[in-house]
Amino acid sequence: MTKYGSEQILPYNNEEHKATQVRRMFDSIAGTYDQLNHMLSLGIDKIWRRKGIAFLRPFSPASILDIATGTGDLAISMYRRLKADRIVGADISEGMMEVGRQKVAEAGLSGHITFEYQDCTALTYPDNSFDAVTAAFGVRNFENIEQGIAEMYRVLKPGGHLMILELSSPVHFPMKQLYNIYSKVVIPTVGRLLSKEHT
Repeated sequence: MTKYGSEQILPYNNEEHKATQVRRMFDSIAGTYDQLNHMLSLGIDKIWRRKGIAFLRPFSPASILDIATGTGDLAISMYRRLKADRIVGADISEGMMEVGRQKVAEAGLSGHITFEYQDCTALTYPDNSFDAVTAAFGVRNFENIEQGIAEMYRVLKPGGHLMILELSSPVHFPMKQLYNIYSKVVIPTVGRLLSKEHT
């Protein structure tokens, strides 16, 4: 088990980097990720994204970097609601981003949203590059959470805004016990089933 800041992360195995395992997993489920994500969150992920975008709206960011963009759901929603001049979706999974590129093309937004391979712990962008940096449900997958967040701050312009959506665990009975069953049994089982169906 590896500890970063206050987070304890249990990788799939100790023989290769967590980022490598995360990339392989998301590449394998890219085609079913949106369906899986919306189903397992009971659609609540859409509500959280809308609230995150509402946080950014008063600041009217013209340039946005969406870290761990996956299939681009947040990037697409941000363009539609914020009309930013430039949105870059960054991820380590080419499989996920390819799905995102198709979604963006179908929506006619290819001129506004682009996708780029980026290691969140070593972004290639210069300092002070973006008005806003976002991450929706991806920070937990960072190889090094502290380094990843430091990089997000580095590429933010002075006065820019960082918006992170992430899951937390209930601490009170009975929600704590129900959540543990859901997260440790239901989610992995469904994920494995869908992944096997599309490999």
